[in-house]
Amino acid sequence: MNRTPRTLLALLAPLLLVLLGVPALQSTAAAAAPPAGQATRYTMTAFTNSSESNLYVYDSPDATGFTLQKGPAYTPPSGLIRDPSIFKHTDGYYYLTYTTNWTGNTIGFARSTDRVNWTFLYNYTIPISGLTRTWAPEWFIDTDGSVNVIMSLTSASTATHFTAYKITATNSALTTWSAPTQLSGIGPNYIDTFIVKIGSTYHAFTKNETTKYIEYATASSLTGPYTMRKTGNWAGFGDWVEGPALVQLDNGGWRIYYDGYRAGKYWYSDSYDNFATWTTPTEVPGLTGFIRHATVLKETVSGGVTLPTNTTRSLQAVNFPSRYAVVRSDSYGYIDPVSTSSSTAVKESATFTVVPGLADANCYSFRDSAGRYLRHWDFRARFDTSNGTDVFNKDATYCARPGSAAGSVRLESYNYPGRYLRHYNYALRVDLYQNTDTFRADSSFTVVSPWA
Repeated sequence: MNRTPRTLLALLAPLLLVLLGVPALQSTAAAAAPPAGQATRYTMTAFTNSSESNLYVYDSPDATGFTLQKGPAYTPPSGLIRDPSIFKHTDGYYYLTYTTNWTGNTIGFARSTDRVNWTFLYNYTIPISGLTRTWAPEWFIDTDGSVNVIMSLTSASTATHFTAYKITATNSALTTWSAPTQLSGIGPNYIDTFIVKIGSTYHAFTKNETTKYIEYATASSLTGPYTMRKTGNWAGFGDWVEGPALVQLDNGGWRIYYDGYRAGKYWYSDSYDNFATWTTPTEVPGLTGFIRHATVLKETVSGGVTLPTNTTRSLQAVNFPSRYAVVRSDSYGYIDPVSTSSSTAVKESATFTVVPGLADANCYSFRDSAGRYLRHWDFRARFDTSNGTDVFNKDATYCARPGSAAGSVRLESYNYPGRYLRHYNYALRVDLYQNTDTFRADSSFTVVSPWA
């Protein structure tokens, strides 16, 4: 990849934010992949184009490739389950809140022990006289432990003039709530407000229902006043988009998911520079065009893939078992045939030392016999001597995910989440995840005893 634009933006972004008066985020460098024996799990809850009365539940090890866990997983006793939002409470249960109807003054609540089998709890009436629509409730857990729901409310006769409000649970059972409080500075006519807190700053992503853009605001208090920092197509998300939902990735970046409802697509985009710039929007593989207005819960769970470190190993292609990852004389990576009759040089080319990741010790790096590291450049896999830079360390770090065959592993790029080491025409690349059996097989390797 051409690093000059990215590096320049990364250097200039903090200065630009200061000049614009945007509060800086705390450093995200502390984020890290889970240690051995644990794994990250992203759970997505959504309704779908085919039904706004049924909940679908998916999960993913990487926030990119989601697998259906159950669908429909929950149907409320009556009404709808639009805009479902999920979180895990301190009591060990998972909770949903959701939009119950196109019109009215209630939001719904359900509970689960396992994320896939849900029990209806109750519909809660928002105590504001004259409400005509109560939409898009989103959980927000503050750093003081308080459990809040952010909602979009209107008393207009048509679906206009929405304003963001919050209610706060007043008991641990989540059955009683505070009086609604308006989030000042967001409105009029903003819906689908999603908030994350970093340090002492609240960051709100919210849809301008007039312009159909997702805009960005900050505040020092949950209830505001919020200052709108970015408007229009500031992030390249386009218009006629809604339902923003954010989650932090293991490498410290932030991913936003959003619903391109007019185009019938579902997107994600990542930011690594304090929300100043975002990657080119990418359709969520396998789900775009089907799901609507999802939220994603990140957890650390037991399991995951663990590789032996500080040992030599070879990487066998799952779907071409006679071929192994090698470094050729041109310094690029390939999968080539290796056998007992191969030369010593060929066997050495297929043998690597697995070490803790240069950018994150809970991920992995691979070093050849010449001391060079497997890294990507223009998304092509090659072996280079470390220059000690942050960019190199990230390029040479891969996080282990379950492969397509039992005992196999997929290696996800640390600094380009959603891209995996895979072979294409026998050349090793770092390509964006595709929801196909071919891609999953091409990106799966079995870690075996070394050839040399």
